[in-house]
Order: sequence, then C-alpha cells, then structure tokens
Amino acid sequence: MGVTRQKHAKKIMGFYRHSFQFREPFQVLLDGTFCQAALRNKIQIREQLPGYLGGAAQLCTTRCVIKELESLGKALYGAKLIAQRFEVRNCSHHKDPVSGSTCLLSMIEDGNPHHFFIATQDQDLSNKVKKKPGIPLLFIIQNTMVLDKPSPKSLAFVQKLQTNQLVPEYQKQNIVELKEKEGLAKQEGGKRRQRKRAGGPNPLSCLKKKKKKTQEGQEPSAQKKKRRKRKRNR
Repeated sequence: MGVTRQKHAKKIMGFYRHSFQFREPFQVLLDGTFCQAALRNKIQIREQLPGYLGGAAQLCTTRCVIKELESLGKALYGAKLIAQRFEVRNCSHHKDPVSGSTCLLSMIEDGNPHHFFIATQDQDLSNKVKKKPGIPLLFIIQNTMVLDKPSPKSLAFVQKLQTNQLVPEYQKQNIVELKEKEGLAKQEGGKRRQRKRAGGPNPLSCLKKKKKKTQEGQEPSAQKKKRRKRKRNR
C-alpha cells in the first residue's frame, strides 16, 4: 500500500513540476487543522513530508494561523506548539488578523506565484483551493498524509496553456518586465521596420527591345516629301 501511495504522489508531483514549475524546496503552508490531525495521528510532518513529496520541503505558516490557534485555548495547545516550529510567512493582516483559512487563501492569490502547497483538514478551505489552478493540496487520512490529485480546474488550465490560450498573471508580468528591459515594449506600438530584401534584376530591363519597323511597314520620309511636291505641281 505504501509503494502504491508513493507512486501516486510521484505522478502528481510530476504534473506540478512540469505544468506549474514547482521546484525544491517545496513551500508547504499548514493551518491549525492539519497540525492538530498530525498530532492526533502521531505523524512527524518534518521527517515524513520530504520523503513523500520526493524532495526538500520548507514547512511554513502565518501569524493569522498561530493567532487563531491561540484564541482556541487549551484544546489546540499542542497544534499551536507544532505550528510555532515552522517558518512564519508574512501576510497582509499584521494589524487585523483574520481566520487561518482566509489568510491562507490570500497567500495563493494572483496565480500562486510563490508555488505554495496548502496542507489542511478544513473541507471548506479545500473546496476553495480546488477552484484555483496550480495549487497542490495535502490532507491526512487513515494516519497518513495524502497529496490530492490535480483538480479539474488545474487540468483545464493546463489544457488551455498547451493551446496558447492562457498565460498566468505572474508570467504576464515577467514578460512585460523582460520586454521593457530589452527595449521591445515601445516598438510594439509603432510599425516595425521592414528589411529590404535583396531583389532580382530590374523587371524593366528584362523586357525585350522593340524591333525597328521595316521599310514595308513604314515608308521613308524622303519618299513622302517627293509625293507631296508632285501633288502641288499638278
């Protein structure tokens, strides 16, 4: 069963590596529900997760998640201790903390440019994550960590990318910055200078020269003058 689960994870990780450019160390955002489930099932997240994902992983959380666990009291004291061991990533809620789920959703906006994984047991949060393409989802079931299969939204997104119909927002910004750096942005608005192609010989020079009219077609001017004089003498 463990081998099958590992193959399943490897296949999914290949999808995210190839289609969404996920690279090591993998950034995993954990909420309080995942920490609580790991504690209850005696799962060593830091030791087990890198082996399951097939590469180095950085476990992280946010201040809002820790604040939420603190507000829930003794029932989640152990989960709070686990979360405090992880790196705390800056969020936009310094003055006014929000719920852990709201905070994690804000961390994956604009196309998930930091390539975060989301680790949660919150079903409502999981459903919202699945509506955003390119975000791997981790959860715990039957005493094991499981990497969810790519959502239909992610699969549809990749299909559009393959047909050049869609570009992620963060990639659009990168393209704009590169164009400005290379001085190509201004050229797009104006007309492009066309290079002069090496042409062949002048077409007028290829025309055949007109042949001189023969004496049969046109009488010499001297003969015309003699005829005019004869008519006058008469």
